[in-house]
Amino acid sequence: MSSQPIVLAFSGGLDTSFCVPWLKETCGRPVVTVTVNTGGIDAAAADALAERAAALGAADHKLVEARRDFFGLVLKYLLMGNVRRGQMYPLCVGAERGVQARCLADAARELGSDTVAHGCTAAGNDQVRFEIVLKTLAPELEVLAPVRDHAWARQDQVEYLGSRGLPLPAAGSAYSINRGLWGVTIGGTETLDSAGSIPESAWVLSRGALDEPAPARELSVEFRQGVPVAVDGERLDPVSLIERLEQAGSAFGIGRGIHLGDTILGTKGRVAFEAPAADILLTAHRELEKLTLSALQQRIKEQVSLAYGDFIHEGKQLDPVCRDIEALLASSQARVTGSVHCLLRPGSVF
Repeated sequence: MSSQPIVLAFSGGLDTSFCVPWLKETCGRPVVTVTVNTGGIDAAAADALAERAAALGAADHKLVEARRDFFGLVLKYLLMGNVRRGQMYPLCVGAERGVQARCLADAARELGSDTVAHGCTAAGNDQVRFEIVLKTLAPELEVLAPVRDHAWARQDQVEYLGSRGLPLPAAGSAYSINRGLWGVTIGGTETLDSAGSIPESAWVLSRGALDEPAPARELSVEFRQGVPVAVDGERLDPVSLIERLEQAGSAFGIGRGIHLGDTILGTKGRVAFEAPAADILLTAHRELEKLTLSALQQRIKEQVSLAYGDFIHEGKQLDPVCRDIEALLASSQARVTGSVHCLLRPGSVF
């Protein structure tokens, strides 16, 4: 039996928490957890993840900083293309998976491991996104997916951890929450059909924001060749700028929605999301483009941006056609420079 560690993509949620002891017990190998920070992880959260991994039995835990790469490789082009899937969902979290898979493969190579693992289920898109990138960039790695391949239900995972006295995620098993730089997705029993919304208590960034609405607030966003560079005249790097707008927008409940769309597997899927920074930036950028682009530029951009969003959603961002589309999007932004004045109001940006 190999003594090489299994390198596990670790979010600290129920599925990946379960995977740590299960892989260790079943495979008889040490498990090294890797968390890729593509947003939503501050110092306190990073410490909590490391402590959780150790408590679950991980031999080691690594945090990989990837927010800047995520913006430069993916988010920048989603913004340039004004990409919203189904005319509403800004690909909050799915767009991160390619960057995370790349970092996971790099970590496995650095550790001399021949095996990686993830906690994706059989129902979602993430399993496809992870494995397309892993098999493309690191075909020599074995990929394990215990929750999917052994059909572990969430309640069974809770019981497995509880029976061993291992810690459960703070949120329990009621909701599956994914948080990143571009926003948050929230899945639960309410999103399994088309009947209703999640309760107010389940929102992550903007919980209670609409109960006592804040007075409207004005702010300005400055773009230089399609890239946001300042808020209210203060120069910021893209990551800090997005985090600043997330804080501003979440106070108004901006960027909330429930997306109903088609999964990579061909089924229908529904998920709640919060994307205040994405909503503000996409709205402001779109309006600036109306002023700075020709009608034909806008027409072509709309066509290729729709395809680009589909490719990112489907985990095909390594296909050379994405580099071709990115080159067109970047070229189209030559004159997209200026400041956009926005009014933040409860539930909307104008």
